Amino acid sequence: QLVESGGGLVQAGGSLRLSCATSGGVFSNYAMGWFRQAAGKEREFVAAISRGGRDRRYADSVKGRFTISRDTAKSTAYLQMNILEPRDTADYYCAARHVGEIEYTPTVRSAYGDWGQGTQVTVSA
Repeated sequence: QLVESGGGLVQAGGSLRLSCATSGGVFSNYAMGWFRQAAGKEREFVAAISRGGRDRRYADSVKGRFTISRDTAKSTAYLQMNILEPRDTADYYCAARHVGEIEYTPTVRSAYGDWGQGTQVTVSA
């Protein structure tokens, strides 16, 4: 089970940190990803982190502004979002992919089998 939190309304230039609390599996056996879906658009990749945290991938649109991380002790993944822009407004979804002991960092939606319910992020101009 994946449960996102941390969304909200923020002004452009501001920051938010999203959290994804997981349960029901061995967290260290999962790659984690964040996706987002704006109104009327397809769900798109934002960031992903490998099971051990050594590999991180980002969409070009968020590189240098967003940081993905994970805390094994808390079985939680995070997305730190800085310098937010109105175009970042969307519902943000956490996703998990079981990878066992492989350092694999999928960036496509179809690679993930478990999803959270989403958390809304609104960035005002």
